[in-house]
Amino acid sequence: MSTQHPDNANLPFFAESPELGGDDEVQEAYYAYSHLGCSEQMWDCEGKEVDNFVVRKLLTRYDTFFSEKKLGRDVFLTMRVPNPEVETAEAKILLETLESIPRSFDTASLFYGDESPPIFEVILPMTASHTAIDNIYRYYTDIVVGKQERRLGEGKTTIADWIGRFRPDRINVIPLFEEMDHMLDAHNVVRRYLEGKEIADQRVFLARSDPAMNYGLVSAVFLNQIALQNLREVSEETGTGIYPIIGVGSAPFRGGLSPLTVDRVVAEYPSAHTFTVQSAFKYDYPLEDVRTAVRRLEERTPGKPRPVDEAGALDLIERSTRAYERHLGPLAPLINRVARYIPERRKRKLHIGLFGYARSTGGISLPRAIKFTAALYSIGLPPEILGLEALDDADIGFIGEVYVNFDEDLKAAARFLNTETGFVPPELAARVADLTDVEPDEEHARLTAAIARALRENETGRLTALVLQAAHRRKFLG
Repeated sequence: MSTQHPDNANLPFFAESPELGGDDEVQEAYYAYSHLGCSEQMWDCEGKEVDNFVVRKLLTRYDTFFSEKKLGRDVFLTMRVPNPEVETAEAKILLETLESIPRSFDTASLFYGDESPPIFEVILPMTASHTAIDNIYRYYTDIVVGKQERRLGEGKTTIADWIGRFRPDRINVIPLFEEMDHMLDAHNVVRRYLEGKEIADQRVFLARSDPAMNYGLVSAVFLNQIALQNLREVSEETGTGIYPIIGVGSAPFRGGLSPLTVDRVVAEYPSAHTFTVQSAFKYDYPLEDVRTAVRRLEERTPGKPRPVDEAGALDLIERSTRAYERHLGPLAPLINRVARYIPERRKRKLHIGLFGYARSTGGISLPRAIKFTAALYSIGLPPEILGLEALDDADIGFIGEVYVNFDEDLKAAARFLNTETGFVPPELAARVADLTDVEPDEEHARLTAAIARALRENETGRLTALVLQAAHRRKFLG
């Protein structure tokens, strides 16, 4: 699933400005399908000006491609909508998006000459309950589609008689679980949502990036592993096929999926059916490497989830999260300062709600996950290592049993650790040295030293350029 997450250092060749938006993202969707081989594009309707005519634009501008690759059968467009329970300022965008689905159906029907829907799924972020999913499902079936039977005035003409039928009859709602409590309860929420519905297949989206920012690297991986195990049990109990999606970025902290790490990440989450391919994956590597990696993801066969000792994992999550959070207060002012110099990559507004979206709790405010990660890497302090000093060798052994790529991810992050900037706590540096032995990237170290010097001397004119040079070296912004 190609997504619009702005974690890229390089700009795509078709970008009209450093910040993608509008028609750039329409072209991006086509590029993901036609050149990269992705079978799905997530269309984000949160936090930006929404283009509800994306289907019409795709079919009219790229008619030759979509004549051969049918939208809704061969390639897919999946809307990510605002959660009205959290993002109240954007709540009505949800309704606009749902109302646009039948219009897109009509457009595709004229183009293809049949009645197969081009869009039939939406993603609900920050899902907290089964009613949150059900409300969208019911609103679409009862209101968007249901109103077609209403009569106009005192006559016999229905809305359907007047302007045509509303199709598809129903949509699939994909819950996206992002907070700890909700990820641990995801299986129960999905089970309740499925009750009384004739749903043979259900996709479930698990966040990997925001949980890392909220609870630390180890906790984020453990939460996903537990959720995947529990969802598999619900699938077996109910007979409903459950198809997990994992939201991963290129930084190890945010999931570690790049064109060079496909096999590792797939091995970490063998039961996931879909992996997100974010902007750094698409634009910070050679095209042929990206195409090969996408093909490997598309052709793989999902397996069973990794078995997890849930009680042991929950104990370690609690202790690891506490250790991670102890660093956030002292680091917050520095992170926020550096974040101001991280370039924007998408035209979007600030999301509202979850800690990882507009993070503020206990007097600590932090940027969103990509800028958070970018800020820490830019000062030579990879966020993957935060909290490791509190874990003993037995903990590390347990982590290795559950989180199979822990050593490799730690090595990948430690390459960009710079203990000479003055920003790395000595106990963290010592613990990383105990756990891994890796040669630091000298060019990245030079750049982070220059960033640290500019921050101390308040010479901020070159900071954005330095931050971007370091991101190019890593092959991800954040």
